Amino acid sequence: MEALKEFSTQTFSSLKVPNYRLYFIGQGFSHVGNWMQTVGLSWLVLQLTGSGTALGTVLAFRFMPMLLGGPFAGIIVDRFDKRRILFITQSSFAVLAFALAILVYTDFIQTWMFFIFAMALGLVDVIDNPTRQTFVHEMVGRDNLRNAVTLNATEANVARAVGPMIAGTLIATVGIAFCFLANSISFIALIAMLLLMDKKDMHTEEREEKPRGHLLESISYAASVPVIKTVLIAMAVIGTLSYEFQVSLPLLAQGTFAGAAADYAALLSAMGAGSVAGGLFAASRKQIAPHEFVASAFFFGLSIAVTASMPTLSLAIVGMVFVGFFSINLTSLGNTMIQLAASPHMRGRVMSLWSMAIFGSTLVGAPFVGLTGEYIGPRWGLAIGGIAAMAAAVYAARTLLQTDWLRTISESVGLKTQEAEAENLKL
Repeated sequence: MEALKEFSTQTFSSLKVPNYRLYFIGQGFSHVGNWMQTVGLSWLVLQLTGSGTALGTVLAFRFMPMLLGGPFAGIIVDRFDKRRILFITQSSFAVLAFALAILVYTDFIQTWMFFIFAMALGLVDVIDNPTRQTFVHEMVGRDNLRNAVTLNATEANVARAVGPMIAGTLIATVGIAFCFLANSISFIALIAMLLLMDKKDMHTEEREEKPRGHLLESISYAASVPVIKTVLIAMAVIGTLSYEFQVSLPLLAQGTFAGAAADYAALLSAMGAGSVAGGLFAASRKQIAPHEFVASAFFFGLSIAVTASMPTLSLAIVGMVFVGFFSINLTSLGNTMIQLAASPHMRGRVMSLWSMAIFGSTLVGAPFVGLTGEYIGPRWGLAIGGIAAMAAAVYAARTLLQTDWLRTISESVGLKTQEAEAENLKL
């Protein structure tokens, strides 16, 4: 009983922080709406065009700003109040989703509009994503960072399990437009929670006064810190070819198993369910072990490859549970490692590079996976991602495990200087 109580206390420790608790509640509604929109958009594009290449291209437009605008975005995130930035970005997302709902409901939507909408979403997201990542650090501080990052990811994946099921039901009953309308409304909850936060409780760190650097300073800085460099390169490979589920899974559901939108939703929901289990496991751990990052990347890739080979939809759904489990461990570890390794005045820019690595790389990966799935086979569109993740794990192992593979990085390191922390991370 004591062990269970201790597990529960550690797993949900960040929720004791009032500001983070408000944020967690608001994000919950927003994540569900986002996954409803994700399912609706992917299925609508595939329904109207019948082309995996078109679907991949729309997603490339969606994440193009993330790849090309990352260095600019990081400068904005580091220089302005993060809560104010989130007010603007979340309101913009709400307006875009509502506009799309109207276009779809009135049957005025045309294929070219998908590309404009995707690009607009990307322009907002290039600022919003790194802001949300670093805002977590301001809410909970260093000691609870890994726990909060993991709970964030777990919550997103609960939404991945719930949102697609709701979306599948809406698509089959009242229509795709209501997926976008629900997403628009969901942003109101997060905006309200941001308004309720107490700014005095934020964990803001004093930053060294640095002269204004050049635009690509974030890249040169990341390259100078081995852990940041290694994690970002590994995640760029994985982001390019592995995290293309919005392309590979609808093609697998429709092309391989002759399924409908509900079957695509089931694959996403299964991944979400696995991520919840993986998130609870990861959130209960206080230390960050680099060998866990390597192992998570390898087993993430292996589970994707196995899922791609499954003979039936039911078995593929089971496979996606394991994909989700290892996925959340991989991203929460990578995210926390580079935030702890980065100096405060560079954290926003480093997290912009993180967003570029995972999401911006879709500009290259989505069309490629779409082409592969359409012309070689949906199974291969998914399997390529598995192979890429295992290769990235091997690459990361060469740097992270070359000295002491059992060495860990504790989050409760106190207020060490950034130079000392970076030295601890250089394994």
